[in-house]
Amino acid sequence: MVISIFFHFFGAVVWVGGMFFAYMALRPVAAEQLPPPQRLSLWAGVFRRFFPWVWTAIALILSSGLYMIMRLGGFQALPWSIHAMFGTGIVMMLIFFHVYFAPFSRLKRAVKSEDWKSGGEALASIRRLIALNLSLGLLEIVFAAAFRL
Repeated sequence: MVISIFFHFFGAVVWVGGMFFAYMALRPVAAEQLPPPQRLSLWAGVFRRFFPWVWTAIALILSSGLYMIMRLGGFQALPWSIHAMFGTGIVMMLIFFHVYFAPFSRLKRAVKSEDWKSGGEALASIRRLIALNLSLGLLEIVFAAAFRL
């Protein structure tokens, strides 16, 4: 179980920590210092490097979480807080899948074709969805800290 807990926490730290850094530190500085073409190119590059880590984090979180649930007797043996964490995690994953396959794809196309207006719209969509996912991720941390088994 210790290895599963490590992988679970590692995935959460990478994903939620990455969103926190991007949203709270990188985003405001990029907006202050870079004109739209450079800012959009920066974000396309940042996401290109960060999103493979998110895919890895999702695989780690989901597999370790399901393993621990099964080891503890399945969903029926667990308190509501674990169900809430699992459900919130699934919602976060679905939001990320949407970000990856829709607005991130639009952002990459826009940067490649130098369509800065469309790129700005795609980035604004990504920003809103990351804010939502970051909020959900922080809620997950509250659940994990407050309602431990």
